[in-house]
Amino acid sequence: MMRKAISSNEITPESVFLKRRQVLQAAMALGAGSLVGCSVDSAEADTPSAATTRALTSTGSTDFAGGENWTPEKLVTSYNNFYELGLDKGDPAKNADWLKTDGWTVEVGGACAKPGTFAVEDLVNFNALEERVYRLRCVEAWSMVVPWLGVPLGDMLKRFEPTSNAKYVRFDTVLDPDNLKGQRSSILQWPYTEGLRIDEAMHPLSFMAVGLYGKTLPAQNGAPLRLVMPWKYGYKSIKSIVKIEFVEEQPDTSWNLSAPHEYGFYSNVNPSVSHPRWSQARERRIDGNVLSAKIDTQMFNGYADEVASLYTGMDLSKSF
Repeated sequence: MMRKAISSNEITPESVFLKRRQVLQAAMALGAGSLVGCSVDSAEADTPSAATTRALTSTGSTDFAGGENWTPEKLVTSYNNFYELGLDKGDPAKNADWLKTDGWTVEVGGACAKPGTFAVEDLVNFNALEERVYRLRCVEAWSMVVPWLGVPLGDMLKRFEPTSNAKYVRFDTVLDPDNLKGQRSSILQWPYTEGLRIDEAMHPLSFMAVGLYGKTLPAQNGAPLRLVMPWKYGYKSIKSIVKIEFVEEQPDTSWNLSAPHEYGFYSNVNPSVSHPRWSQARERRIDGNVLSAKIDTQMFNGYADEVASLYTGMDLSKSF
């Protein structure tokens, strides 16, 4: 099936994002007093209550964000890109109950010695969770600092003993259009898919998250299992994973196929490569200050010392 090319008006431009922030500031001046919803038309969106999440413990916390202030939890859980739950930034929190996670399993297969279908608790050792504070940079020129809970992706993947034919890793999101009403739209061909080179997946910074802020992941943030790739744009961090496959050929990925001139396979944060409709040289950190000043975007989202060697000899303006 041919994928429908995504039109420019189906992706939130930076100007719209900034307009929303200005409206929020006006609301605060009028006494709204809370940033529960970070979208003009969904300020009523609630964050997950204690009744719907459970506390998680970690073996320790590592700050990979240089001591920056964490983005407030209410913003992280109410301003999201998760098109399965709606196209507007506030829709995922508002429609979180669309995602059904009971009995969730993940199929692992392809070029590996130990394939199978696993419950999340069998896939991830909840007694060995780490907390990692990472920057998350969106292609729309905004960013957050989030404390994730999870396990190193590479450690998890090694359990399945990938073979020498495993050059890439492909990930699929759940397909459930009966409940996930966003999957009834034609903005993408579903299910959402992503991929990494095997060396990227095995890199120590690559992370499989099951929680944030000391609690299980809420639906709008990709429950019960999502990828976190801190040096890549946020859409690379696929949510609500149901399938992991070791493959020999570079896999198709959703945004690359829908708009290849805008979204490359590698999707590394690179301030010198502009999105066709806006510059990526600067970004606005969402840190609780509605009109926080723009800052310079860092190469590889500030993780160049750790990951630049993965791309030695590559032209990152072409392999974007």
